[in-house]
Amino acid sequence: MIVVLAEVESSAESVERLRPALIEMEQATLQEEGCHDYAFCQQISDPGKVRIVERWASMEALQAHFATPHMAAFNQAMAAAPPKSMTLKVHELGAELSLPS
Repeated sequence: MIVVLAEVESSAESVERLRPALIEMEQATLQEEGCHDYAFCQQISDPGKVRIVERWASMEALQAHFATPHMAAFNQAMAAAPPKSMTLKVHELGAELSLPS
């Protein structure tokens, strides 16, 4: 399992302008083969911060995601309202475990 965790720092106004692109990206990505989860989360205490949480079946599925038309459209939208900063971490995880009861 591949997990991607990203944090984007922008302004609340930029996030609102990008909202349609964020929704389109989220919906299109969730339809991709190998995508188990993909979500944008706006931080409640700082609406200019957005976190991206992704879960992929494999690194190959993630790499295919980068070549999709909706990723290209999303990158164009982001270029029109560039963030102040962005960090992105990719993690390869072992088996998923349930919490003990």
